[in-house]
Amino acid sequence: MVMKEASAKSANHRSQDGPGMTETQDDVTGIYNEQNRPHPILVVLSGPSGVGKDTTLALLKRRNLPFHFVVTATTRPRRRDEVDGVDYHFVSVGKFAEMIDADELLEYAVVYGDYKGIPKTHVREALASGKDVILRIDVQGAATIRRLIPEAVTIFLVAESEEEQMRRLRERKTESSDRFKMRIATARKEMQQLQNFHYVVVNRDDRQEETVDRVISIIQAEKCRVDWSPVEL
Repeated sequence: MVMKEASAKSANHRSQDGPGMTETQDDVTGIYNEQNRPHPILVVLSGPSGVGKDTTLALLKRRNLPFHFVVTATTRPRRRDEVDGVDYHFVSVGKFAEMIDADELLEYAVVYGDYKGIPKTHVREALASGKDVILRIDVQGAATIRRLIPEAVTIFLVAESEEEQMRRLRERKTESSDRFKMRIATARKEMQQLQNFHYVVVNRDDRQEETVDRVISIIQAEKCRVDWSPVEL
């Protein structure tokens, strides 16, 4: 009689604990599964003219990491050393207007009198494939991305000094004196937006590989965040 009672109690104990244990195991399995799934992020690389956004992007590409680099569309004339489809998608004002009407752009703005915009489809497809997406955009465009995509990770590049930034702009030799003055005035205004970014990286002219290392470190850390959440477009 005692043995039957003990067996009944044991069976009753197992029936009470069983479902709870199963739920706990399911929760733990879900945590492991989540950590083994891709955690793609959207990275905004921005900063005033002359801080080295294009150079940093070019050096990032040389690392052959699984990043998707979104090419911006622009109506500005192509510079001598630029390649269409690599540095920018150079399009006419008419074509750009068609892209706006078709809702093909994630964001667009007028920068120094020319239109610039981010093709939406490229961003969505890259994130869906599990790749991290890197956008190289101006400070004005970065503000729009922050508003539209709160999950975006924003990095602000700066030169080591304003004198160095001005030197880099002068060496371009692509603009008139008045346009050069406008870039300097705009850059000073844009520097005041630094506090709205998640990270700031000083891009020293003689240590550009260090800049790339820091950008990659930021990306790796962001992908390991406990509160990571997918980008919604």
